[in-house]
Amino acid sequence: MGSIELKSVEKWFGSAQVIKGVDLKIEEGEFIVFVGPSGCGKSTLLRMIGGLEDISRGSLLINDKDVTDHPPSKRGLTMVFQSYALYPHLTVAENMGFSLKVAGTPKAEIAEQVNKAAEVLKLGPFLERRPKDLSGGQRQRVAIGRSIVRDPTAFLFDEPLSNLDAALRVETRYEIAKLHQNLKRTMIYVTHDQVEAMTLADRIVVLEFGKIAQVGTPRELYERPANLFVAQFIGSPKMNILPCTTKDGSYSLKHGRSGSFDRLGTATSLGVRPEHIDVVEAGEGQTDGIIEVIEYLGADTFLIVDCGGEENVTVRLNGDTALKPGEKIGLQFPQDKLHFFGEDRLVLAGRG
Repeated sequence: MGSIELKSVEKWFGSAQVIKGVDLKIEEGEFIVFVGPSGCGKSTLLRMIGGLEDISRGSLLINDKDVTDHPPSKRGLTMVFQSYALYPHLTVAENMGFSLKVAGTPKAEIAEQVNKAAEVLKLGPFLERRPKDLSGGQRQRVAIGRSIVRDPTAFLFDEPLSNLDAALRVETRYEIAKLHQNLKRTMIYVTHDQVEAMTLADRIVVLEFGKIAQVGTPRELYERPANLFVAQFIGSPKMNILPCTTKDGSYSLKHGRSGSFDRLGTATSLGVRPEHIDVVEAGEGQTDGIIEVIEYLGADTFLIVDCGGEENVTVRLNGDTALKPGEKIGLQFPQDKLHFFGEDRLVLAGRG
């Protein structure tokens, strides 16, 4: 069992409220990712679940049991931090089995649990090494292994990849995903990196200023963001947002042309993702612009286009392009890929 439920959870530091009434049900075996910008409360919420921060108001249930006032040791959870926090004088095996040793577990059982975890994490050849002899990615795997041997109800990860370089982040992210598939345990993972969130999560919890902005699968958040914050946070590059007005089922861009859209209500912003924009001749499409910058990334090329608004429009193309900075182009927005927002909430997405 590994279900976790938050009921109207709040956190106050003096007169400052940092978690503002969070309700969330996490099912057994789910991989949940808390994501949001710095200061949104995601790490605080994770620490409240783990018992490292008190819950000011509300309740926390683990496997339908109220554990709001239980200390961390009584919750059956384990945390993996961005800091490895390994004992430098102990070997990998000793680090992984330390908590079991403190608990008085027999040596044979400790060795068995450590070997099982080492096999899952491919740490077998390194069990007699010390942390200074390991790479950053290997040290993080040891920290994860230290959690595995405790056989927890759920794993809590607090930005575990932030200290790794780009290549190691990708490698370790893959290993965490495989770990979840193999162990089938509940995992809650905190990150500010929405790419990590999209690639790891069964469901993503997007936090904004201590509140849940939206909960859903990566696809749900990408295709139907609930508001402008989610629309521009989920997706890389972010969704383009253009000011518009609407009337009688049609829309007019502030810096562009008009178009019709079935069942369109009142909206003040049109959203379109970079990969959904087609480049056409100037004078065609929804708007025209001047190419400011071209970013070539191999498989993808990004055009940064000045269409006269406060923010440039980003266009994602496949591979190379013959276009040059300074060229005037038209931008065509496929109707079934448009999002309309009014007063920061989604009004209509696509034709559905």
